[in-house]
Amino acid sequence: MLVIPPFHSASSDSLLEASDSNLESGLTAAAVAARRATYGWNRLPLKPSKPAWLRFLLQFHQPLLYILLMAGVVKAALGSWTNAAVIWGVALLNAVIGYVQEAKAEGAIAALTKAVTTEATVRRDGQVLSVESEELVVGDVVLLTSGDKVPADLRLLRVRSLQIDESALTGESLPTEKMTAALPIETPLADRSNMAYAGSFVTFGQGTGLVVAIGSATEVGQISQAMQEVTLTTPLTQKFARFSRALVYIILAVAALTFAIGLGQGESWIDMFEAAVALAVSAIPEGLPAVVTITLAIGVSRMARRHAIIRRLPAVEALGSTTTICSDKTGTLTENQMTVQAIHAGGEHYQVSGGGYSPEGEITAGDGSALDSSDELPFALEECLIAGVLCNDAHLKPVDDHWKVVGDPTEGALLTAAAKASFTQAGLTAGNPRLDVIPFESDYQYMATLHNAEQRVIYIKGSVEALLPRCTQSLNSRGEAVPLDGAAVQQAVEAMTSKALRVLAFAKKTTAPHQHSLNHSDIDTGLTFLGLQGMIDPPRPEAIAAVQACRSAGIRTKMITGDHITTAQAIAQRMGIHQSRHVQAFEGQQLAAMTDDELGRAVETGDVFARVAPAQKLRLVKALQSKGEIVAMTGDGVNDAPALKQADIGIAMGRGGTEVAREAADMLLTDDNFASIEAAVEEGRTVYRNLRKAIAFLLPVNGGESMTILISALLARELPILALQVLWLNMINSLTMTVPLAFEPKAPKTMQQQPRNPNEPLITGRLLRRILLVSLFNWVLIFGLFEWAQAATGDVAVARTMAIQALVAARVVYLISISQLGTSLMGMLRGQAAGANTPFLLLGIAVAVGLQVLFSQWPAMNLLFETAPLTGQQWLICLLPMLPMLPLAALANRVDPFT
Repeated sequence: MLVIPPFHSASSDSLLEASDSNLESGLTAAAVAARRATYGWNRLPLKPSKPAWLRFLLQFHQPLLYILLMAGVVKAALGSWTNAAVIWGVALLNAVIGYVQEAKAEGAIAALTKAVTTEATVRRDGQVLSVESEELVVGDVVLLTSGDKVPADLRLLRVRSLQIDESALTGESLPTEKMTAALPIETPLADRSNMAYAGSFVTFGQGTGLVVAIGSATEVGQISQAMQEVTLTTPLTQKFARFSRALVYIILAVAALTFAIGLGQGESWIDMFEAAVALAVSAIPEGLPAVVTITLAIGVSRMARRHAIIRRLPAVEALGSTTTICSDKTGTLTENQMTVQAIHAGGEHYQVSGGGYSPEGEITAGDGSALDSSDELPFALEECLIAGVLCNDAHLKPVDDHWKVVGDPTEGALLTAAAKASFTQAGLTAGNPRLDVIPFESDYQYMATLHNAEQRVIYIKGSVEALLPRCTQSLNSRGEAVPLDGAAVQQAVEAMTSKALRVLAFAKKTTAPHQHSLNHSDIDTGLTFLGLQGMIDPPRPEAIAAVQACRSAGIRTKMITGDHITTAQAIAQRMGIHQSRHVQAFEGQQLAAMTDDELGRAVETGDVFARVAPAQKLRLVKALQSKGEIVAMTGDGVNDAPALKQADIGIAMGRGGTEVAREAADMLLTDDNFASIEAAVEEGRTVYRNLRKAIAFLLPVNGGESMTILISALLARELPILALQVLWLNMINSLTMTVPLAFEPKAPKTMQQQPRNPNEPLITGRLLRRILLVSLFNWVLIFGLFEWAQAATGDVAVARTMAIQALVAARVVYLISISQLGTSLMGMLRGQAAGANTPFLLLGIAVAVGLQVLFSQWPAMNLLFETAPLTGQQWLICLLPMLPMLPLAALANRVDPFT
């Protein structure tokens, strides 16, 4: 590249020389063409995507699917086309679902391209031209004005009152005032005031900058590269992967053992190979992937009703296991709207209620009395508010159900504060027309306006350091001019800044009756101090409640922001984001100097991480994950995208967030309300609980079937259950009875429990004991009833049918025992009120029973599944296993309670 970083520490002249460019004439057309041919276009390169057919085939790259596919091939080779079709159908369904989910995630990088596509005003060949941003090259001279989107990374060469909103990149809540002087090389990104970065917006003033980075070399481009390097896995996908591998090894080992022992006993290899395949098919929970998908999808639907949109199904479960939420401050925990909260005028202190730019709220005096009318205001307070309105270039406008500021957010806050005292901008401007203005400049730190009222008057607002030395008097509580008490003003300033309020000072001066213009010399001295207004981007009240709710659920909240450390600490203190008495905070420069071990200790003890660069956000998330934490990352800016993608669950603001953040996230909050995260976590925990119920219900059937086929094959007995009957039980019966578990309501005290151990396996020791206990019962039931029925009737088809129907009858009791219906029934027996309503469970049981009747009594089903009709007496015998299942289910609930 022509210009070598770091750009912020180099002088303007050296950069112009290195880029072979000219500030007044820019580049020549020939130079532009040559550089574009060498360095390319100013756009973000997209990572080459795999062909659609390859992405689809990769969905089959799973251990359990390998066995299913191989079993289908063997069944087809042996002529069992029905079995093969069912097996292949299950594998195909999983592949289609996975492919659709992956396709939805492809938009994140494309959204970054949109973030930097705009037009740019440049100087080329001595002319001012308007070109597409993608046509820019390093060395171009770009002109910026209010309202422009910065088209590339620029080193600023000239500025006039230039302010740029970089909140989407740095997290800074206020526009950054720009300058041109070189900065120390160690200056962090958020403090590089001589730079303008691609994707940010000019809110005020004008500037001229030299293009120093385009495309992937820009800060946004580096974020794009970081996003491409990140791969997402969730606790659920990780646990299923481990579970699948373990199950594959077990299935293959047992099937091989069965095959070998059968051959040793003199059985034909064809019969034993088919028995081994039947064993493998019976051991694989074919219905589990579909049940998991349905359970997650129902969780998605429930979350949508609570303002949380899930973009990737596994993210539902990840929410339920979250242990740490890393939250951006601006716009996520706070309103992203500057609000005046304190005023000092006439020696008195006033509080201002309300939030954002809505005029709802009131000004209260020190005794608590409300001053809601301009007629009741003390003169000094009135003048302070009027100065904030007249010395102001912003205006407010209603948009839908909220107010929006057009212009600087700080000036918008001043308009809102005055509106709470019934002052309108239109009314004051009409009575005090502006004659001239001195715009705010960083060199002077103030803005001044000249007005024609009853007499010529100048209103000034700016920093305390700039205005106070120019003031000789102030207004007292009665509105009288008295000598200025600088110490008292400084004390008031310190009181406001201790609460992380940004403080502006206000002054006025009467001037000659016929003055029409304004110069800096007019306000060098002789000003009358009017007061102070302190403002902040306040925390959302509902976010404060959500943080506390998360704390009670054992979930820690950490603030990661690009804002100043003092402001961030104050917001964190208000919200209760601290583990000890005081908020533990770290700055980006401290983090940059830390080793990985030091950073690991910092993320455990720290509550606030301020002035953090995008790469550091990503590093913080990784550090937490290395400690075994399940991390949810919230954010709304471009700078949040890599961390959102790296986190176990990325949460973006759906209304106020950038498109980049929304595309990178796993979940969107449609109401931009941090409190919705609590609701989503609650749903996530419920989903995982229901998934455990589904596993506890499904796997014992596979266990009982596998044990039955294994023992029968080793003993050279008739199989009590055929492969096609296994598929009926594993798919049709299991789905109709298990899907209702996905609709189970939340359990009491869901959000009073601590998060699960992130390292807890999908099949815990307690759950494994439950599965083995019920599997043993199912094996005894299937094998025992088959042997008895075969001896009693002499009909293998009737014996198999009775064994299957008895198993289903026992499953009904077991299903009720692990559901909320069972909990409710037990409570009613103890004299408690009826519990949760579970109509889906009753419907599922009814459908399953109806299908089982068809399974045995309908001739077409008899022909297809080799079953036989049962008599009334045989049906009664099949219902008897429901009785021993009652104490067994109670024992299983003691072994592994679903709490």
